Order: sequence, then structure tokens, then C-alpha cells
Amino acid sequence: MKKLTLMLLALSYFAAHAQDKITWPDHKKAVIVLTYDDALHSQLNVAIPQLDSAHLKGTFFLTGDINSQTIPQWRKASKKGHELANHTVFHPCLSTEDNPTASDHYTVYRILHEIEVMNSLLFAVDGKGPRTYAYPCTETHVGGKDYVDSLRKHGIIKYARIGGDADAVITDFKHLDPLLVPSYGLEEGTSADKLIAFVKKVEESGGMGVIMFHGVGGDYITTSAQAHRELLTYLKANQKDIWITTFQQAMDYAMANKPK
Repeated sequence: MKKLTLMLLALSYFAAHAQDKITWPDHKKAVIVLTYDDALHSQLNVAIPQLDSAHLKGTFFLTGDINSQTIPQWRKASKKGHELANHTVFHPCLSTEDNPTASDHYTVYRILHEIEVMNSLLFAVDGKGPRTYAYPCTETHVGGKDYVDSLRKHGIIKYARIGGDADAVITDFKHLDPLLVPSYGLEEGTSADKLIAFVKKVEESGGMGVIMFHGVGGDYITTSAQAHRELLTYLKANQKDIWITTFQQAMDYAMANKPK
């Protein structure tokens, strides 16, 4: 009787977890989202050409640093299927060492207004909406106040990405907050082996993995051009099992198909 009870409990456990899993499009086993922060020149000069060569799409969280020289390039990237997303106008952070705009004196109203302004600027670039968002420095507070619920209430952003590490593999879509989506934030010089190991972990889980890049082959928090290329080569070779798509497309699907 005891063995039967244990067997029934095990079966119910596995059945419950099977129901929690999402069935990805075209029988894919998992999804990988490649995201790039801060509108960096190395993304235009290295990352996007590599993505285009591999016929893969990425999401680029842009700031007000886009200008008359780079806007035509970002517009061209959008036309090729890359997602242009919101990373605020001034990228306010608690630490001002590498971020000249301090968030300490921001109000919730000010950050929301800045996000709205950036939405308008991005609309002028690509004519698209709604927009996704990445919190500057992965911080959800300004002026000592959490603004996630205010962002949710005002509806100016559809989905938002936060930070995380190589364990940031998303499998619990039933409880996933669309405004607090974790990602694998890379360190300076992250190797291709580490990047591919993360992808394999996502594959094994049947879930979703979001990778946060900054510089690619240049700029800062840099992933080498070679490591980035090796990752794309692996993803391209395993497209039969991995859905590589933009942040908004992945989240649209995940939210529409999450377990009830």
C-alpha cells in the first residue's frame, strides 16, 4: 500500500510539472532570446552583421544616445527583423561611475515620463509599438522607490527585463511576472563555452533563456567577437530544437500559452 501511494504521488508530481511546461512553436524544445543594451557602436559594427549573417534576430535596448549618424542604422536593423526596445533616455542608475545620470533624485513620475519619451523616439525610428523595456543597471528603484507597479499601472511597457546570472533559466511561466523577466547578465570576457553551456541548460529545461550582452568585440562589458560568433554558430546549428527570437515575440508566445 505504501509503495502504491508513493508511486501515485510520483505520477501526480510528474503530471503536474508536465502541465506547467510550454509547448514551443514547430516542436522546438526551448527558446533563446539575445538582448543587447545601451545602443553601442560595437553592436552596429559587429553584433548585427554577425546576426544577419546567421539569419538570427536580436533585441536591442536603446537609450537616447542614438543620434543622426546611428538612427539610420538602427532603422535598417529594425527593417531586418531586429527588435528596438526601450532602455530610457538617460540610463539613470544608483552608481554614477559609468552612468553620469544618477537615479537617486528621480521620482517615479520622472522615470515613467522618460520611458514615455523614449517610446516616442523609438516610434519615430521604426514606427512600431508596443514596446519592451530593460531596467537601467537592472535596478527597479529610483529615488528609493520601486516603480514596477507604477509601470504596470500606466501600461506604457508590455514586458520588462531584469538581470540575473547563468542560473536565470525560465521554466515557471505560470508565475512569471512579465515586468520582471530574468536574464543572464554577462561579465567582461564571458567565453563561448560559458554561453553555450547556458544554452544547453535552457535546452535541457525546456524553458526560455534571455542573454544580456553589452559590447561585442568592443566598448565595455565586452564579449569577444569570436565568442559571440561561436554562440551564433551553435544556435544556428541547433535551430531544429531551439527557437531564437526577439524578446517581445518570445514573451507574447509565453504569455499566450502559459499554464492556467
